[in-house]
Amino acid sequence: MNNKSLEKNASLFLVENINLLPQGRVLDVAMGEGRNAIYLASLGFKVEGVDISGEAVEIAKKTAMDYSLDISAHVADLEKDTYIAKDSYDVIICFNYLQRSLMPYIKAGLRKGGFVVYETYIIDQVRFGKPHNPDFLLKHNELLDMFRDFRCIRYHEGVMENRKATAGIIAQKV
Repeated sequence: MNNKSLEKNASLFLVENINLLPQGRVLDVAMGEGRNAIYLASLGFKVEGVDISGEAVEIAKKTAMDYSLDISAHVADLEKDTYIAKDSYDVIICFNYLQRSLMPYIKAGLRKGGFVVYETYIIDQVRFGKPHNPDFLLKHNELLDMFRDFRCIRYHEGVMENRKATAGIIAQKV
């Protein structure tokens, strides 16, 4: 694999908006196998990631090592350990994960001027399959409302590619 394949594996919303993000320290919340963390590391970001799955974290570390990239990845249960240090990150990203109780910690974890990149499923996703538990699906405009106190740079919400329903935001802490 080369850097083009890293870009191809990363979230399209992240790739399309990468030029908006300041270089610096990034936290990837619920990173899974690290596709976005590794992509950002390949572009020179200093990346940390956290996920509940030890197996996923090990895959992320191995993949980063295969590319000679440095990421810091940790296992943590975000429902028990908020993990996010206050005023510590230039960028916090989260994809395909919703834990509403984490939002104040994400906001507090960003330095002034820092950016959040968040994209996950909305309630319309039920017609396409999982997830279908409302606890893991955003209501209409909920993501926008969550970051009402930030400067919204990009926002989308609705059915994408006629196969999934998501909302995504890039917002700056002011």
